[in-house]
Amino acid sequence: MKTRSMAALTTAILVVAPLIAVAPGPQAVAQSRPGGPARSAESTLVGGIDLDTVTIPELQARMARGSLSSVRLTLAYLRRIKAVDPRINAVLHTSPTALGQAVASDIRHRLGRTRGPLDGIPVLLKDNVNTRDMPTTAGSLALAGKPPATDAELVARLRAGGAVILGKANLSEWANFRATKPTSGWSAVGGQTRNPYVLDRNPCGSSAGSAAALAASLAQVAIGTETDGSIVCPAGMNAVVGLKPSLGVVSQSGVVPISAEQDTAGPMARNVVDTALTLSVLSGGEPAPGLAEAAVRPGALRGKRIGLWRLPVLGTEVDALMTRTAERLRAAGAEIVEVDLPYQDRLAELEFPALLSEFHRDVDAYLATRKGPRDLAELIEFNRTHPQEQTCFAGQELFEQALTAPPTTDPEHLAMRAELADLSRRSIDEVMTEHGLDAIASPANPPAWTTDCGRGDNDVIPSSTPAAVAGYPSLSVPAGFVGELPVGLLLMAGNHQDADLLSLGAAVEHRLDGRRAPRYLPTLPTG
Repeated sequence: MKTRSMAALTTAILVVAPLIAVAPGPQAVAQSRPGGPARSAESTLVGGIDLDTVTIPELQARMARGSLSSVRLTLAYLRRIKAVDPRINAVLHTSPTALGQAVASDIRHRLGRTRGPLDGIPVLLKDNVNTRDMPTTAGSLALAGKPPATDAELVARLRAGGAVILGKANLSEWANFRATKPTSGWSAVGGQTRNPYVLDRNPCGSSAGSAAALAASLAQVAIGTETDGSIVCPAGMNAVVGLKPSLGVVSQSGVVPISAEQDTAGPMARNVVDTALTLSVLSGGEPAPGLAEAAVRPGALRGKRIGLWRLPVLGTEVDALMTRTAERLRAAGAEIVEVDLPYQDRLAELEFPALLSEFHRDVDAYLATRKGPRDLAELIEFNRTHPQEQTCFAGQELFEQALTAPPTTDPEHLAMRAELADLSRRSIDEVMTEHGLDAIASPANPPAWTTDCGRGDNDVIPSSTPAAVAGYPSLSVPAGFVGELPVGLLLMAGNHQDADLLSLGAAVEHRLDGRRAPRYLPTLPTG
C-alpha cells in the first residue's frame, strides 16, 4: 500500500513540475512585456490567446496539446481580478484552493483522464450558491460568518466535472428581494458593483457581479441565478450571454431562495458555446455537439421563424436597435414576425403577491440550515440593528410584507399560482403555435441607468417575466449598443427546449456580432 502511494505521488510530482514551470510568476510576467506590472496584469492575452474572445473548446484543445495549462489560465484570471476588479467591484473573494484545483486538472490532462468540457476551466459563482470552503452570504452580513456545511448540488457537479472554482461574485443583496426601491449590484457585504462599460452605470441585478466579471474577462464562465430577470438582464446590460434554464434542469439545492416555483441557477459566459457546455455540466446532460460549427454554417438561420416582441416602453433607441436586429436576421434567412404577448397585465398583478408567500416559506427553510438568523423575523430584526445594512438603502419592505403574507397553503395563494402558471405558459405557447415560431425575441434590457442609492433602480423590464413565471428557458445574447451601453436580445422558447434555444442563440449571436470589450469609461458625456 505504501509503495503504491509513493509511486503515485512521484508520478504526480513529475507531471506537475513542468506544468507549474510554464506558469510564470507575477514578476516574470511583468518583466516579459513593456509597461510593467499593471499593464501586463490588465492584458487579456495569455499564452497567445485572448481571454476576451477564446472559447472553452479552444482552451481544451490547447490544454490537450500541452501548449496551455489550467494553472497558467487560472493564474491569468487571478491576476486580472487583482488588477481590474478594483474598477468594477464584481468579485467578493477568490478561492484559496483555486491553483490546487488547477494543478489537479493539469495532472488529469497529462494522464488522459479529463472529466469533461469544464475540466480546468475557471468558474465564478454568484454568492448565493453554497460553498463549503468559502462564505455564502447572499450579500447580507447576517450570513457572513461560517460557510455552509456542504456545497450546493450544482457546485458538486462543477467540482466533479473538474472545473476550477475561482471565487464568489457580488450580487444584489438577497437577490433584490429586500426593498421596494433597491439598487442593483449593491450588497452590504460587497458594496456596489459597477458596469464595466460605463462605471457610473448600473450592471442590473441580481447576478450583477457574475455578468460584470465576465464582461471584464475575470473568469471564463460564471453562475447566476434568476427568479425573474436576474440572469438575462445583467447579461444584456453587460454584453455577455446568460441562460435561464427551464425550471428543474439545474438543481436549486443549496442555493439561497426566493421561490421554488420560479428560481433557477444558470450559466453565463461571453459566448453561447461556453454557456451550453456549462449547462451540460450543471444539468448532467450531454454537451451540444458541433454547436460552434453549426452556428457559423451558411444558412444556419434560414427558415427559422422568430417572433419579435418589441416592447417600446424600453425607449426609441432600443426599438431602433430591434429594427436593425430584425433586418440582420432577415438578411440571414430568418423569418421575423411581429408579435405581442397576451396576459402581461394580469401576470404583473399576480406575480409579486405570490412571490411574497413563497419567499417566506423558502427563506425560512434555508435559514434553518445556516448559522445566524433562524427565520425571516430574526433576519428583519438583524437588519434593523445593523447600520451597515442600511448604507445604500434602508428599506426592507419586501421582507416585512412577506412576513405577513398568506401561507403557501392558503387557497387564495394556490389559485394565484395556478393562474400564473396557466397564463404565463399560454402567453408563450399560444403565440408560438399561432405563428409557427421557433422562438420569441425581445429586448433584454434598456440602456444601463446611472447607479443612485437615493433613487434606487430606474428599470422597467417586462421581457423576462413570461418565461420566468412559466418556468420556460430564456437566453440573452448581445444585440448591440445604444451609444456606449450594451443591449441584449432575449430569446425564449417552450418548456425544456433549452438545447434548441441554445442552437438558435449561437446562430443569432454569430450573425449579430453584438459584443465588444468594455472600455471602463468613468461616465458618459453630458448631452
